[in-house]
Amino acid sequence: MSYAPFLTETTLNSIATCTPTASVLPTKKNLKSSAKRLPKTKKTAAKPGLSSNYPIIVHCHLCWDWVWQRPQQFISRLSQRHKILFVETVAPDPQLAAPLARFSKPNNFPNITVLRLQFPAFRWNDGAYVDRERRRLVQEFLAGPAAGEFESPVQWFYDPMAAPAFAGEMNEILTVYDCMDELSKFRCAPPDIARRETDLLAQAQVVFTGGRKLYESKRRHNENCHFYGCGVEGEHFGKARSETTQIPPEISALPKPVFGYFGVIDERLDYDLIAELADINKDGSIVMIGPVLKVDPASLPHRPNLHWLGQRSYADLPNYCRGFDVCLMPFALNESTEFINPTKALEYMATGRPIVSTPVADVVTNFGAVVGIAKKAGEFGELCLQAAQAPDDEALRRGFQMVGENSWETIVEKMENHIEQALRAAQEAEVRA
Repeated sequence: MSYAPFLTETTLNSIATCTPTASVLPTKKNLKSSAKRLPKTKKTAAKPGLSSNYPIIVHCHLCWDWVWQRPQQFISRLSQRHKILFVETVAPDPQLAAPLARFSKPNNFPNITVLRLQFPAFRWNDGAYVDRERRRLVQEFLAGPAAGEFESPVQWFYDPMAAPAFAGEMNEILTVYDCMDELSKFRCAPPDIARRETDLLAQAQVVFTGGRKLYESKRRHNENCHFYGCGVEGEHFGKARSETTQIPPEISALPKPVFGYFGVIDERLDYDLIAELADINKDGSIVMIGPVLKVDPASLPHRPNLHWLGQRSYADLPNYCRGFDVCLMPFALNESTEFINPTKALEYMATGRPIVSTPVADVVTNFGAVVGIAKKAGEFGELCLQAAQAPDDEALRRGFQMVGENSWETIVEKMENHIEQALRAAQEAEVRA
């Protein structure tokens, strides 16, 4: 779950590491707004009868159609009951002379509108201008093509950098912050992100965190804070256990054992560890699936049996996992992994494959009864080979049990209950006032 303002394909092809740091973007300087400025949030926001029908405006640092993870899993399910405006920002394009704003309806999600903003690079680092102009562009969309669809919304933040532009500016009835990572620790994080997150934590009526360590950190700033780790689509990833699931040709003939990973290829991975695993598994194969972000592709280790496949669709991941003998979580132990609670842990469990990880704190705490943990240098490769040769059937059974207890639907239902409670509290406060 990497922090970025999102890179376009053009930018990804020309820039291998960091882009200028900002997650708020400029728009047309001389465009006169046809939209009226929306009033700021009222302290007593909720209206009787509104709490179960509220629209949601989401501000996310990850694009809807990128790697399918926590934001998409939650928001897609919330869209079954709420209209969603999903506002995403992509990194600036030096070839653009004017800003672009595109909106679309994702296939199979009729209640979701994705509003994608992209801008020229020349004003990228002017934070105040960017905040102001991004807000204006979204408000114009709400007054134009989306008129009447997102009135009195709940605002749902993943990106703290978006908070000054939108928090208190959209006539929202509630502010929710779903903190999925300690984004300030990530490579290329905007310098101002920690301060903006502190302000967002103070403004939000409800805070969710994706990890236990995140919960311990954020609850000091907001008393209505709740830990909800990631869920899993057990049936989807369970396809990896079916004999009818076809293994993709690009890995079906690879020498075994096959040790596999899917996810973002970024600064959170231990590349020396991956190379070491390839070296001690010379008769087998290492398969790494996922887009490369904030890491120079030329710096990735290369071995004859180490295969960097790039991004594959979420729909096809079970097929690839069927070809794995062991699933990998080869995370580096650094600032960017201190607070992570990997979505892939439960997804791996549903595939019925053994899992080996480095000792990331939340992995040890949450999944230590299922996942093999390499606690010292040199142990990761040994555990991988052992898991391939003799899978721990009891650990696999415990994994299936965890999958059954952690569906995305169950978590979303609990999160909605917290939102309903906060809305009722706001209504009661309004009556008392």
